Amino acid sequence: MIKVMFICHGNICRSPMAEFVMKDIVKNAGMEKEFHIESCATSREEIGNPVYPPVRRILTEHGINCDGKYARQMTLDDYRNYDYIIAMDYNNLRNIDRIIGSDTENKVHLLLDYTGKGGGVADPWYTRNFQATWNDVTRGCQAFFEYLTEQ
Repeated sequence: MIKVMFICHGNICRSPMAEFVMKDIVKNAGMEKEFHIESCATSREEIGNPVYPPVRRILTEHGINCDGKYARQMTLDDYRNYDYIIAMDYNNLRNIDRIIGSDTENKVHLLLDYTGKGGGVADPWYTRNFQATWNDVTRGCQAFFEYLTEQ
């Protein structure tokens, strides 16, 4: 089983969007039993809060349900228990290092690195451009899925 953890700052926008997009991609490929996918935050700011309403709306528009998702913070055990730790931006990478110490097993990567584009997924909390974030997340998740299934 491939275990994937998506990470962003608060776990209410980008990382849950990636979690549920990836779950949808895996489901559509008939590979649900081969993956375990979750998301969490590097901060404590949003712990216990549900997916941010504009993110919930865009997921719903695409037939993706995120009910029951509540923000939680990453732990060192997450690093130990997951095969891939996928961050949304460079700030997340720095914060992940603060939580885990160092990435001795080369598990931590940026989502957009799988697209060949690189860089970070813009935080729609600040940009208010949820469509741009959706575009980057779906492109990144599709490329990441292709990478995983070609291994």
